[in-house]
Amino acid sequence: MNRIKLMVNGLPGNMAANVVKHALEDNRFELIAQSLTGPEITDTETSVDSTTFYLIPPQDREQAVTTIKKSSGPFISVDYALPAAVNGNAEFYCRNKLPFVMGTTGGDRDLLMDTVAASSICAVIAPNMAKQIVGFQAMMEYAARAFPNLFEGYTLEIKESHQQGKADTSGTAKAMVRYFNSLGTPFTEKDIIKERDSEDQKHVWGIPAEFLSGHGWHTYTLVSNDKTVKFEFIHNVNGRDIYAQGTLDALIYLDKKVAEGLQGQVFSMIDVLKGV
Repeated sequence: MNRIKLMVNGLPGNMAANVVKHALEDNRFELIAQSLTGPEITDTETSVDSTTFYLIPPQDREQAVTTIKKSSGPFISVDYALPAAVNGNAEFYCRNKLPFVMGTTGGDRDLLMDTVAASSICAVIAPNMAKQIVGFQAMMEYAARAFPNLFEGYTLEIKESHQQGKADTSGTAKAMVRYFNSLGTPFTEKDIIKERDSEDQKHVWGIPAEFLSGHGWHTYTLVSNDKTVKFEFIHNVNGRDIYAQGTLDALIYLDKKVAEGLQGQVFSMIDVLKGV
């Protein structure tokens, strides 16, 4: 079996490190021991499970990737950088013909899609890499199409809590807003309640202390006008393993699409789940 050559960008960030950890344990992957990182990182290397990865700052990435391509041949990139770097990184991948899996949220998402569509590569781009959560989103999307205005007259509250290091509002919560709008509830992304305070997370939300540095708790609450009916959907994730595992599945899927010679196409985690 040919192993998939993989470069994980965003080290020493927690999510990138978690993907690396899982990939190191999976013989389907061959990791490139280098990682593109941001201008805020001053370290030149980092270690994950005793494997050393050399960190490449923005000013050196053009030459570094050219050298890596010559020595390693084709490879797939995984991006878990900061939201502010999303569009610049995508443009870099497309310009250098590097198919990629984008797990980073934020940025101009329409521009992101257009950048790939105009390129000679393909990519998997998703605001959430957890397959089970993506499946739940797919169910809600189906309900929004099949039963428009089902919850007309209900009020909606969306609350999400993530670790302090997550700067932007959850991409999953934002996506859910659209589905609930189609189901008849007026709501905007600005209405999402975003929790990043560790003390409130621990004492008010009840999030275990060991997961304050890495979690994703979401609650969607619908209440009828007369307050007699309440629906609540909850998905609480402690740690980052579920996202890393989904990322590896996305890599397997993208590798197949690259082998088919596809270009200029963006795939979602729904595509990965369906495997088509």
